[in-house]
Amino acid sequence: MRWLFWGAGAIGGTVAAHAIRAGHDVVLVDANAAHVEAIRARGLRITGPLAEFTVPATALTPDEVTGEWRAVLLCTKAHHTRQAAEQIAARLAADGYVASLQNGLNEHVIAEVVGRERTVGAFVNFSADVLEPGVIHFGGRGAFVLGELDGRITPRLEELRDLVAAFDPQVEVTDEIWAYLWGKLGYGIMLFASALTNASIVEALEAPDAQPVHAALAAEVLAVARAEGVTPRGFNGFDPEAFGPEGTEEARRRSFAAMAGFNRLSAKTHSGVWRDLAVHRRKTEIDAQYGPVLAIAERRGIPMPLTRRLAELMHEVEDGRRPQDWANIRELASALAASQRA
Repeated sequence: MRWLFWGAGAIGGTVAAHAIRAGHDVVLVDANAAHVEAIRARGLRITGPLAEFTVPATALTPDEVTGEWRAVLLCTKAHHTRQAAEQIAARLAADGYVASLQNGLNEHVIAEVVGRERTVGAFVNFSADVLEPGVIHFGGRGAFVLGELDGRITPRLEELRDLVAAFDPQVEVTDEIWAYLWGKLGYGIMLFASALTNASIVEALEAPDAQPVHAALAAEVLAVARAEGVTPRGFNGFDPEAFGPEGTEEARRRSFAAMAGFNRLSAKTHSGVWRDLAVHRRKTEIDAQYGPVLAIAERRGIPMPLTRRLAELMHEVEDGRRPQDWANIRELASALAASQRA
């Protein structure tokens, strides 16, 4: 069995390196030529408190991929999904499939390109960052769940689980992958809000003046999930019910404390969204991850004023028109208060 990891960054590179070390036949693909060249020259290095090793690896740029592939793990940023899926489609075997190891609802996009029957979902919540070409910092473990879009437990799902188990022996398969994907969106919107500041994830989750903003953002996203007939699943301290219509202040307090406690265990202090803005100076995944959520909300007549304002602020930071500062949380708090008065 050969595995093609399309995207060798924080998610793809970390999982792939562990799979290679365990003896799996893995080929890496990445659009970053410097990353590819570094891996070819020195191998792929994993560093951090949980692992320290280097593996030799076959690394290619997208234009160098040849042959047919039965199993492809798509690990790019969400906004690169369609382009990557179209490139993969040309190399996907008739009985092949693409598994999305990403954040967001990218399974829909992949299914549009390669077919729903050839698309597998995945939910990931571990911590990793690319430090430099060929080097990835693995900062902390988190939930990892795999699932077919229609909820079946299939042989290919089990073989995928066996591969991922080389990285995380606790990886699970589920018959409700959409519940986890929507749960991650409910949690992830808080990370986008925290990235508007220079605070760490823990600092942002524990800040009393930020918690009402985070709770309201999560509530907006989770309301769309419920309208879609999905009951979001919790993980790593995030309790969707606490941020739902029946949630209590005490339940939210417990969830914030549990999320902060989980993130305190990680060597990764700031989110990937924050790194996109502060380190890489590039666009975030705000539109690719939450654009589809906003579109569903509009179609269903569900207002999401705070999420829309968050997206506007994020665009201003991306464009250099607004600094990453706690004033942005105050701006969202003002928007929340205005929406509550309306």
